[in-house]
Amino acid sequence: MDLLSHYKYVFQMQFLRNAGFLVFMALIQILISIGIVIGFTYLIPDPDTSTILFLATGAPTIILIMTGLVILPQQVGTAKADGYMEFMRTWPVNRSVILGAETTIWLLITVPGIVVSSFVAHLMYSPGYDISWTIIPALLMIALTSIGVGYGFSYLLSPTASLGISQVVVFGALMFSPVNFPMDRLPEWLQTLHEFLPIYSMAEVMRASLAASTFEASTWNYLNLFIWCILGYGGAIFILNKK
Repeated sequence: MDLLSHYKYVFQMQFLRNAGFLVFMALIQILISIGIVIGFTYLIPDPDTSTILFLATGAPTIILIMTGLVILPQQVGTAKADGYMEFMRTWPVNRSVILGAETTIWLLITVPGIVVSSFVAHLMYSPGYDISWTIIPALLMIALTSIGVGYGFSYLLSPTASLGISQVVVFGALMFSPVNFPMDRLPEWLQTLHEFLPIYSMAEVMRASLAASTFEASTWNYLNLFIWCILGYGGAIFILNKK
């Protein structure tokens, strides 16, 4: 069997195993994304266009972060506890094919939430989208980085430790990461930390793609995501290949 046949086989196996859960999570992500765009405005009296634009461009980033850094590690932890991880290691396929097929599935479930949240934001608030040609590469880069990092620490750590980290990530991403608000509102030490962590770079790249005339991503933002993506997937493949 060639790589394409292996990929198709693994994709079918993983999709059929998680079909019901994936549909449920896609619906949940739609609700979460709409909640960020609409619900967060209730916390801010008379939000201006700039605030709305931050929320509208931040919602897709939050969806990708939650998928790769929160939901995925929980699923990997469950697979470890059930013995499914050991079962996957018996498959006569390249380990990178397993990650590739699973990544495709996780990418697919993020699409409805991103599309719906962007449409709702445009319909209700007209935040000032100026979509760049980089939108597709940016979405893929952010998604692959988030999923790759999620695979990396969830394969490396125990299910309990992975669950703990995922809960810290979702809390930190919503409250203490400059995704839905400008970076300068944070303390200087936290700003410095976010320069090296991937979440801020994800938000910057997303904003620069959805509102190109208002925001601009630096070369470091793209390089930072690339480094984290390589580290995540590289660590996951290493763990899968480990005897």
